[in-house]
Amino acid sequence: MDIKILGKGCKKCKLLEANVKKAVDKLGIDATIDKVTDIDEIADYGVMSTPGLVVDGDVKLAGKIASAKKLESILR
Repeated sequence: MDIKILGKGCKKCKLLEANVKKAVDKLGIDATIDKVTDIDEIADYGVMSTPGLVVDGDVKLAGKIASAKKLESILR
């Protein structure tokens, strides 16, 4: 699974990244987690409000922080 966290590195982006890591660990998913900080690349996904979450090329969240529990249901 390819997971991307979109954002410049703000507090919300870091919290989303931490929650994604918790969900991935709990589910035992084989995933790569990358941070995308380039504004042009973020815009290419159509995300105008960060943080954003992209899973296997599909935008799952934009402008929101999801709990680890909510992310588990997104990643299943």
